[in-house]
Amino acid sequence: MPTPHAPAAALPWRTGLAYGALALPLAFVSLPLYVTLPHHYATEAGAPLAALGMVLLATRGLDAVVDPALGRWADHLFRRGLRPAWQAAAGGALALALAFAALWHPPRGPAAATLAWLGLTLLACTLAYSGVAILHQAWGTRWGGAPAWRAQVSAWREGATLLGVVLASALPAWLGLDGTSAVLAVALGAGLLGLGWLLRRPGVATLPTAAADASAETPSPPARTTATSPWRDAAFRRLLAVFMLNGVASAIPATLLPFFVADRLQAAGLQPLLLLTYFGAAALGLPLWVRAVRRWGLSPTWRAGMAASVAAFACTPALGAGDGPAFAAICLASGLALGADLALPGALLTGVIHQAGAGQQGEGRYLGWWACATKLNLALAAGLALPLLAAAGYQPGQAAPAGLQALAWAYGGLPLLLKLAALAALWRAEQRHPTWRDTA
Repeated sequence: MPTPHAPAAALPWRTGLAYGALALPLAFVSLPLYVTLPHHYATEAGAPLAALGMVLLATRGLDAVVDPALGRWADHLFRRGLRPAWQAAAGGALALALAFAALWHPPRGPAAATLAWLGLTLLACTLAYSGVAILHQAWGTRWGGAPAWRAQVSAWREGATLLGVVLASALPAWLGLDGTSAVLAVALGAGLLGLGWLLRRPGVATLPTAAADASAETPSPPARTTATSPWRDAAFRRLLAVFMLNGVASAIPATLLPFFVADRLQAAGLQPLLLLTYFGAAALGLPLWVRAVRRWGLSPTWRAGMAASVAAFACTPALGAGDGPAFAAICLASGLALGADLALPGALLTGVIHQAGAGQQGEGRYLGWWACATKLNLALAAGLALPLLAAAGYQPGQAAPAGLQALAWAYGGLPLLLKLAALAALWRAEQRHPTWRDTA
């Protein structure tokens, strides 16, 4: 049975907005890099599909292995104070804006030069992104709190992410990639101002209400040193395994969406509307999943979201040319389920960190590995799915039946199997960690 808690205090909206705002421009990076970029380089720059997939795998893999070091660096900055962490985020944001703008202008010439430009600019972009994202997430993770409080903090961050994704899905069509790059720079500045507002209000940064809610939870074990590896924490290992299975299940459709819409559905013009429908539905559903935590607890609510996603996506492999409206309905239903994937894993991670005694001292070590897992999910999706599709005979813009069928099963079938595996893994982990089922 879930452990009862005193009612959790509501996160003040000014605090939530000031904290979450930086997530909006970070989403400007994540969506174009993982959805638009492969299709852009394959069609506009003429990069060979198999070679493109290998460059994306190598670049994202290298970026991922650096994340644990960035997490330790974040811990070092926060031990010195919030101001050094804010200053580092500002420097990373500047580097991110410059690298993102350069990414979309590869040199004309041999494919090798195009791929080299892609590798260098993408690595610079993702390293800067990782540093800023880890600092941002650690800022909110340090607050701790009861399950519903943690879900609210995650919801403000992921809600801003969704809004950024919705804008990023439409802005390239409206303003072009250069205009999107300019909006990114402005939004990064606004997000830094939000963190600066928190920085100037130490009472807000410590959030006594969160501490009061946290006291209602099971007492934390004795604090340990920040030198302890997160890998010695069994709860973290189990949560990370679930996160990776679920993440790969989501990353494969994200990578293959432009190809599926353009070639399988023959509806390339619908892509902006489909993205808007998917992420708009996720934004609408996010508050409902946060409210469900009060009734069911974090882990059962996440499992419900996974099950809803499987049900919504089940008939996708059967779609074909002319089925754009049916796919829009699938985007709506699966988007509503997405809110659970966005808000609840981070809230569970915050609980794992604080229950391990690493709150206020070792969040970065955990978040570095968490970010690494996120990158590996995306690297595996691009580095495995694209070459496998090429081997199966699929080529962008061509209508060979065998290739299109392989695309349909890669886009809609494989993610379902991975999502079911993640759901089973989460249920098993709950048996070992009953506090994951706690309600607010």
